This record gives sequence, structure tokens and C-alpha cells, in this order.
Amino acid sequence: MSYEGLRAWRDCHALALAVYKTTAEFPHHELYGLISQARRAAVSAAANIAEGSATRGPRDYCRFLNIALRSLSELSYLLLLERTSSTSP
Repeated sequence: MSYEGLRAWRDCHALALAVYKTTAEFPHHELYGLISQARRAAVSAAANIAEGSATRGPRDYCRFLNIALRSLSELSYLLLLERTSSTSP
């Protein structure tokens, strides 16, 4: 099966598109910080699922899925940081 047929990849791809749209509204001074890092984490999740789908064994595939999960955890924190820092005094 191609990675495009994987629900996890489709969800991560949609998330990456949403992150690009959302981060466009972040403060411009975050362009090379939070914006860049959040976009890279979102893209990394989808890219690792795609790359892992081309591996020959389940062990290697699981390694790529684990990397994707770690990228999603990173993204979750970055979005939390932006949300809480924008509401702080």
C-alpha cells in the first residue's frame, strides 16, 4: 500500500497543512523560531510515515513511526507554548 492510502499519513498531512495556515498568523518575530520549528515538526511526522512505508520490514517501519510520534509530541508542546505565551502578561 502506498503511504497516501494510510490514514495516519493523511491525518498528518492535513495537520501539516493546518500548521502552515495557523503559524502564518503567529507574530512575525517568531518566523525563525517557533514558526519554523512547528512547521518542521509537522512535516517531519508525515514525512517519516511516508518514508517508513517504503521499508522492507516491520521493525524498520516501527522505527519511522516512532520518529513520527516524537515529532507530533514536539509539535504539541510548541503549539501549547505559543498558546500560553500569547495569553501571558
